[in-house]
Amino acid sequence: MATYAWKGRGRTGRLQEGVLVAGSKSQAIINLRRQQIMVVSIKEKGREIALPKLRGGVKQKELAVFARQLAFMIDAGLPLNQALEILGMQQDNKVFQKVLYHVRQDVESGLSLTEALRNHPRVFNELFCNMIAAGESGGILDTILQRLSVHLEKAIKLKRAIKSAMIYPSVVISVAVLVLIIILWKVIPVFGALFSSLGAQLPLPTRILIQTSNFLGNYIVFILITLALVAISLRYYYGTYNGRRVIDGMLLKIPVMGMLIKKIGIARFCRTLGTLISSGVPILDSMEITAKTSGNAILEDAILRSRKSIEQGKTISDPLRETDLFPPMVTQMISVGEHTGELDNMVTKVADFYEEEVDNSVANLLSLLEPAMVLFLGVTIGGIVISLYMPIFSLLGKIT
Repeated sequence: MATYAWKGRGRTGRLQEGVLVAGSKSQAIINLRRQQIMVVSIKEKGREIALPKLRGGVKQKELAVFARQLAFMIDAGLPLNQALEILGMQQDNKVFQKVLYHVRQDVESGLSLTEALRNHPRVFNELFCNMIAAGESGGILDTILQRLSVHLEKAIKLKRAIKSAMIYPSVVISVAVLVLIIILWKVIPVFGALFSSLGAQLPLPTRILIQTSNFLGNYIVFILITLALVAISLRYYYGTYNGRRVIDGMLLKIPVMGMLIKKIGIARFCRTLGTLISSGVPILDSMEITAKTSGNAILEDAILRSRKSIEQGKTISDPLRETDLFPPMVTQMISVGEHTGELDNMVTKVADFYEEEVDNSVANLLSLLEPAMVLFLGVTIGGIVISLYMPIFSLLGKIT
């Protein structure tokens, strides 16, 4: 006999927990089900195995590949536990391998796949688990897994497009700032000492440049510490409820960038909502999950207000229209989908449109950043060169 610590939901849906003595884990689960408790997690006390905290965790791409492979195996008639065993053995990621090992154990002990996945929230989020639950209840797990893999692949593609487009300007700006710091910190003091030894009367731009260099040289450690503290403070503030809404609201108001962030949030919202509804996930659960995946607190609040409207028997589109965050085309398409019963198809079409809009907006942003960076570098480097040469020209004029 062993003692098991369990968590589960009773008939009211309220989360409960406790301990139970049984001959095996499967027997403990059977005993809890007799008490009308749906088991969420169960572990033998004293034998819990923590996942290794390796850097990187489980990537979204690995989840997409896992979902697609599992769908093929189930469609081919392979038993679920055997499919999980094969996929676990093939994993190069040790964290994911260990997770799949525990998922297979839980499935073999009597848990459903959804319950087994919910025991690993760091790997399988609410979207993943709710779609699997819909697939299991509808007997279409392979189809749902296919949809899930497509959804994850599209999300990866969207994220990769944004990231790859921002690499070039980020590298250029970082190198430019580093070069400017080196010039001000190491090069300018040499010229300053030279001009001081010659006793030259320095022009105003040169004096400003030398004073800036002296300030940087004297206080560079203090400046770095201050910047680090500011970054940490902003990160902490962003982690608070109000801080996240203040910063996300400011981001939406940035010219060009704010519109891009809004389009990304709308694309994610529509893609996730369409995938969940078409998979049979209840609309209220779907709205709650999509709110968390929007990536912006202001959009999240707007989606949750729409969810409350649905609870009161109203439409989704009206609260979204009142926020002024969603363009008329989006709310009109959602409204048409609600009235025709084709909401999943409508929001999927909106997602396709806005993902293409994101690609175009990223290209436009990059085309704006390139001349702006060239102008910034030209003005900055040119200003430094002119400031250094002005005293030299003055001295040469006195000599002649």
